[in-house]
Amino acid sequence: AKCVTRHFKSASNMATDEQTEVSGERVLQFVPFVSTLEAGFWHELTQRKLNEYHLSEERRNVHGYYTCSDAPGLPTNLILAYNSFSPEGERPPPHGYLSPGTILNTNTLEKFSGTDKNKIRDEEAAKIQEDIASGAALVTPNLLSRFFLLTYADLKKYNFHYWFLFPAVVPAHSIVYERMTTVESVWSPAQITNLESAFDVFKSANPGIGYFLVHIEKEEIVLHKLSDFGNMWRPGHRLTVGFCDPSTLDLHPGWPLRNFLAMVGWQWGEQVGHKVDILCYRDCTTRGKRSVGRTLYLGGVTLPPRGGENKAVGWEKNEKGKLGPKLVNLSASMDPKMLAESAVDLNLKLMRWRLLPSLDLSSISETKCLLLGAGTLGCSVARCLMGWGVRHITFVDNSSVSFSNPVRQSLFTFSDCVDGGKRKAMAAAESLKSIFPGMVTAGVELNIPMPGHAVGTSAKAIDQTKKTVELLEELILSHDAVFLLMDTRESRWLPTMLCALHSKLCINAALGFDTFMVMRHGYRPPAGSTLPVSDTKSKRTKLPGNELGCYFCSDVVAPTNSTRDRTLDQQCTVTRPGVSMMAGALASELLVSLVQHPWRGLAPADCSGEEDDDPDTMCCLGLVPHQIRGFLSRFQNVLPASKSFDKCTACSETVLLHYKKEGFDFLLKVFDTPNFLEELTGLDKLHASVEDSQVWELSDSDDFEIA
Repeated sequence: AKCVTRHFKSASNMATDEQTEVSGERVLQFVPFVSTLEAGFWHELTQRKLNEYHLSEERRNVHGYYTCSDAPGLPTNLILAYNSFSPEGERPPPHGYLSPGTILNTNTLEKFSGTDKNKIRDEEAAKIQEDIASGAALVTPNLLSRFFLLTYADLKKYNFHYWFLFPAVVPAHSIVYERMTTVESVWSPAQITNLESAFDVFKSANPGIGYFLVHIEKEEIVLHKLSDFGNMWRPGHRLTVGFCDPSTLDLHPGWPLRNFLAMVGWQWGEQVGHKVDILCYRDCTTRGKRSVGRTLYLGGVTLPPRGGENKAVGWEKNEKGKLGPKLVNLSASMDPKMLAESAVDLNLKLMRWRLLPSLDLSSISETKCLLLGAGTLGCSVARCLMGWGVRHITFVDNSSVSFSNPVRQSLFTFSDCVDGGKRKAMAAAESLKSIFPGMVTAGVELNIPMPGHAVGTSAKAIDQTKKTVELLEELILSHDAVFLLMDTRESRWLPTMLCALHSKLCINAALGFDTFMVMRHGYRPPAGSTLPVSDTKSKRTKLPGNELGCYFCSDVVAPTNSTRDRTLDQQCTVTRPGVSMMAGALASELLVSLVQHPWRGLAPADCSGEEDDDPDTMCCLGLVPHQIRGFLSRFQNVLPASKSFDKCTACSETVLLHYKKEGFDFLLKVFDTPNFLEELTGLDKLHASVEDSQVWELSDSDDFEIA
C-alpha cells in the first residue's frame, strides 16, 4: 500500500486528492504520523540524561499518544510530552490513544548518524509481526502503533537531533477496497447516534485503546474488544472492524490502519473470506457540538494474506520531504522562565489544534486588562485571565491584606498579612509574577472618588481628588478592558462613566451571599465608527451591543454613600466561598468570548430565550450574553438582557456631555451633592410623576367594593 506524503498541503488542496487506482482497482493510501514533541519532553530528557542516564545508551520505554478528534486539515500528530518517560505517560489524555515506544539516546552525533537505520526498522517491524502471530496484539492492540525514537542531545547548545520510526508491515500486494465514504452517507441518524454512545461505553471500559470490533444489528451498534472475536463473529456475515483514526483527510485513513490490517489478515483472514469493512472513527467537537459524521466507512477491503515475506517502512521524512533526521534548537526556551512561557502557550494552542481551530489566541494575549479591586473577585479574575494567556494585568486597590483574606483570595498567603499586611494591589501583582514570570503586571494604590462621598472645600483634598481622577482616567485609557470588582455600588460609578466615554470594554461582577451578577456594559463605539450589519436572516429578538445597559441602567436612584453605619458583617464581603470563584471565572470567560466575537463590544445579546444558536450572538466559544445572574441556592443561572436607560446616572448622554463640557468641576458636584445626578438626568421628575400617579389613583374615589 502507498504512503500519502502530501500531508502539508493546504486544507483546500487536501480535499481534492483523488483515490489512486491501479489496474482499475482502488488502492488504499495511508497518512503517516507527524511527530510532535513538546518542549517539556526535551526538558525531561535533559534532566534524565544529566541525573540518571549519564553515559548509558540503553534503550528505554517511552509513551506517546494520538487523537481522532483533530479538525480537518491539521497534521496527523503523534505527541510526546514531559510525562512520556514516566508511568503517567501510559495514561493518555481523555481523547488520546496510547502509542508505546522505545528511545535510544546516543552520546555522540557520530553515533547518531552511524546507527544502522535499516536494522532498527527491520527489528521493530519483526516485533510487530511477532505480536501479531502470537496473539499479543489481540490482548494489547496498542502494540500495533509502536514507534522508535533515535536522539542525540547536545546539552551545551541545547540542540536536539532526532528521527522517528513508525514501523509498518508492507504486504506483497497493494491493499484494495470497493467503496469509501462517510458514515453519514451509509448509516441512519439513529445508527450514528448509537455509534457515539457505543464508542463512549467502549472507551470507558478500555481507556486508551484505539482498536475494536463492530457489531451491527439493524439500528443497534456495539463495540467489542479484539479478543472477543470468537464470541461475536457470525459465519456468513461481513466482519466490520474499527480503529480511532488520527487522519484529518477526507479520502485517506491514518497510519495505525496498516498494521491493524496485517493483524486482521493473519488472525482471521481465512475465516472472514479475506475481506472486511472498516470504520475509521473520527470524533470531532466544533463550537461545542460533537460529531462523528466524518468517520470513514471502507467497504470490501481486501486483507493481506497470512505469511510470506513482508517488507517494512516507517522512518519519518524531514521538513524537506526527504528521509532524514530533524533538528530542534531550544537554547532559549530551556531557560525555566522561557520553558514556562512555552508550556503555557502550548496548552492554549492545543485548544486550537483539536477543538477550536478558529480561536484567536493573539487577540486574548494582547488584551490589556485593568482590574479595579484586588480582593476576592480580583484574585479569581486574574487567575482565570492568566490561564487564558492574558499577559498584561494591572490591579487597583486601596486596602491591605488582612489575616482573613488568604483562604478566600487566591493570590495572597499568610506572609502577606504580617506586619500590618502588604498593600493588596502590589501584593497581587507580585503574586502573579511569582506564578508566571512572563506576566506584565503592576499594582496601583488608589481610592476611587464616589458619588455621595463629599470631597469638601479643602484645597488640598480637592487637588488630591483631581489627581486621583486623572490617574484613573489614564489607567482606563491605557487598557483595553476594565473589570469592576469593588465592594460598593457607588465605587463603580466613575469607572463606568469613563469606560462609556472612552469606548472601553467593561465587565462588571457583583456578589450576594449565594447569588452573583456578571455583565458586560453596553459598548459605545468611537465617533465615526461604522456599526456592523448582520448578514444572517435570523428573526430572533436581540439587542445590539451599543444598546445594552450598564450596571446603573436598571436603577431609578443615583448611587449614594453605602458605607455609613455598617455592622461588621456588612463591612465584609460575606458570601458562600464558591460564589466569588464562579463569578470571577464567568467574568473572565465573558471577556474572552467578547474579544473572540468578530464585532467585539458590539456583539448583540440574545433576548429570545430560545436554545437554538443565532450566529450573530455567538463566537467560536459559544454564546456572548449580556448578563449572567447566578443563584447558588438553586444551582441555576439565567441570562437576561436589558436596554440602556436614557436617564442612567452613569452612561446616559446627559452625564457624558456634562463631563466633557465641565470636566472635574462636574465631578465635584457629583461627589459633594447626593441628589445631583438624579436632578441632572431627570430621575427626580420620574420619581415625582410616579408618586403623583399613586396619589391620584387613591383619591379618585372613596368607594370600596368588598368581594
